Amino acid sequence: MALGKDYATQECSIARALEIVGERWTLLVIRDALYGVRRYNDFLVHLGIPRAVLAARLQSLTAEGILEKRRYQESPPRDEYVITERGIALWPTLRSLGLWGREHYMETQLRYFRHADCGTELGPYGECPACGAVVPVEDVLMDPGPGLDQDPADPVSRALLKPRRLLQPLETGQV
Repeated sequence: MALGKDYATQECSIARALEIVGERWTLLVIRDALYGVRRYNDFLVHLGIPRAVLAARLQSLTAEGILEKRRYQESPPRDEYVITERGIALWPTLRSLGLWGREHYMETQLRYFRHADCGTELGPYGECPACGAVVPVEDVLMDPGPGLDQDPADPVSRALLKPRRLLQPLETGQV
């Protein structure tokens, strides 16, 4: 029996969500958007994704309201992709998946996620153990961990070596 291309026969919210975010590369595009990546070329060089695949993922994420396409330059016309509230709502899922991957497949920690107000590392559900509240995404500070390459080849990875708040536009110096 051939593998189906969708989950049309599944009556399950997970199956419906996978219709939108379950393709290869999609969660990594969303992760990068949460990290502040907005420009096509920055996604391209950071992810090492084929151009056609990236274009298709950005188009589908925009159509689903997870990203919003915004013009940032008129001549020549250039657009950026800004994560929406619908996309930001995927943060707990990405956080949990990242923790699972780190626990089961990583030797060292690549990134720390801290509460920007007090510097405490977030708990497994995005909560601040010191303050006792779930930290809004815009108040999450991302710090590089010891497992990151300290001399990466691409400008996005270099820019992500500096502590930064999630959602803040990433400046790489590239057009």
